[in-house]
Amino acid sequence: MASKSILNDNSINFLEKYLNNPSPTGFESGGQKIWMEYLKPYVDTFITDTYGTAVGVINPDAPYKVVIEGHSDEISWYVNYITDDGLIYVIRNGGSDHMIAPSKRVNIHTKKGIVKGVFGWPAIHTRKGENKDVAPKIENIFIDLGCDTKEAVEALGVHVGCVITYPDEFMVLNENKFVCRAIDNRIGGFMIAEVARLLKENKKTLPFGLYITNSVQEEVGLRGAEMITETIQPNAAIVTDVCHDSTTPMIDKHIEGETKIGKGPVVTYAPAVQNNLRELILDTATKNKIPFQRLASSRVTGTDTDAFAYSNGGVASALISLPLRYMHTTVEMVHRDDVENVIKLIYETLLNMENDATFSYFN
Repeated sequence: MASKSILNDNSINFLEKYLNNPSPTGFESGGQKIWMEYLKPYVDTFITDTYGTAVGVINPDAPYKVVIEGHSDEISWYVNYITDDGLIYVIRNGGSDHMIAPSKRVNIHTKKGIVKGVFGWPAIHTRKGENKDVAPKIENIFIDLGCDTKEAVEALGVHVGCVITYPDEFMVLNENKFVCRAIDNRIGGFMIAEVARLLKENKKTLPFGLYITNSVQEEVGLRGAEMITETIQPNAAIVTDVCHDSTTPMIDKHIEGETKIGKGPVVTYAPAVQNNLRELILDTATKNKIPFQRLASSRVTGTDTDAFAYSNGGVASALISLPLRYMHTTVEMVHRDDVENVIKLIYETLLNMENDATFSYFN
């Protein structure tokens, strides 16, 4: 492949639209529609399931099936309790971080539309005595809609169970850093869609069926992947997700390892990662001069890799991660070069795979 950028203006416009659209766990349909519309010219057909996972399929009649996968959901909050004076207490929907909530603006999704609110917090002047060092906790963060009563909140269409997201939108820092909430992991859906685009535009024919899979509900336990792998019954799966840039402050590299944005895709070693598939990916990176980093995971990867690997009697699975700063905040940051190199690595790996590859443990 040429060394020039593989992302065109249409790609970036799609990425921005896709990231800005809310897609909280359990409510991913809006984002999935955007994703499927973009992917439509590059696939032969689609599969969708009861909970909203979407799969674009190339060469659907092929007996050998390869999945490339990302997940489509973002962390969020649920309305859990409305006080008599109109304040809202929340519970998590996924791994939402209570530490970043105070002073953040929010969108509450109701049948009447978006209701705006803010996470309130007592002013520094008032935090004295035993409250001097009070820290945000799930028990004390609250949302203010500017209402005085519970009835006024309910009149806006807000009720227990409404989902809450942050409105923070896509931006580019210093020309090559993509910043947004929910880059974890709608960037994965973007990257696998770009792989499909490149295969189509470069007129590549694969000797197997390719299932471009955008799973739901990863943030609450890999649930979408658990469901869709039973539907597809793949022979192999390459999963893409994000991992930590461990070079930023307050991260212990002795525990997290050392990976950094701008240094290339991260290839994981873990029990769920099938050794021969991983080595094919590493050999592909070396052959095509694609920079990469290594990461070890103990017991589980914590990604949809685990769901695919241990399904259907065992599916040869591997994980290619995108290094990211500030995970589960509203300013998640990745490097454009890494995004392009993950796309290249998946693309070139697919071109190296054979339709009769078994990735046997004893090869």
